[in-house]
Order: sequence, then structure tokens, then C-alpha cells
Amino acid sequence: MFLRIDPSSGVPIYRQIVAQVRRSIASGALAPGDRLPSVRGLAGEMKVNPTTIVKAYSELEHDGLVETRHGMGTFVSAERVDRRVEARSIVEQAAERLVVEARQLGVADEEVARIVQDTLNRVPKGGRDGS
Repeated sequence: MFLRIDPSSGVPIYRQIVAQVRRSIASGALAPGDRLPSVRGLAGEMKVNPTTIVKAYSELEHDGLVETRHGMGTFVSAERVDRRVEARSIVEQAAERLVVEARQLGVADEEVARIVQDTLNRVPKGGRDGS
């Protein structure tokens, strides 16, 4: 599993990890039963405190997305995670951030809607790279 963190983003590192794992589950890159890296392994790889990884994994477990099997590791929940619900949740959070920022900048709601529609028309359906 490849995760990238940006220490200068202003978003806590554990939240960045949670968001990336959520996206990986929503996209199908992580499937039910897949094992996540160990806390120590991921902390070493990312050069962060293991407590940061524990906090991220705990939040994911609280949300029902992963489960910890003592002595075995942390796995994507074997329970049926509805990828569509997870994907919608991620998009709703992004939309909320967009609206909040637009309103803080004084951009009219109608202009935000036009920007979103223009973006939908411009970006290929598979994503930025057209896949």
C-alpha cells in the first residue's frame, strides 16, 4: 500500500492516512480481507510516530472499514463495505470543503455550480488521466 503524506498541508497526518485508506477502499484498490501494513512498518516507512498510525487505524476501525485481529494485523473489514456509500461520503466531504472555501472567498453559489459543471464536462469520466 502506497501512501503519501504532506506535513505542510495543515491536515493532521493521521487524517491524511485515513482519507487515503478510505479512498483506496472506495476505489476497490483495497478489497475486503486485504491486510494493511503493520503499525511499526508503516510508521517506519512514512517516518512518523507509530501513535499516528494507531490513531488512523483506530478511526478506520471505529468507522467499520478495518478490523484488527490480535497477533495477525489490521485488515480491510470482511463485512461488506459498500464502496458506493464510501465513495459518496468522500465526494460529499470534498463538496462541503469546496462550498465552505467558495463562500469564504465570496464566490456566488451559482458560480460554484457553473465551475463544478464545467469541471464535470472537462474531466474525462475515468478521472484526470482518462483511465
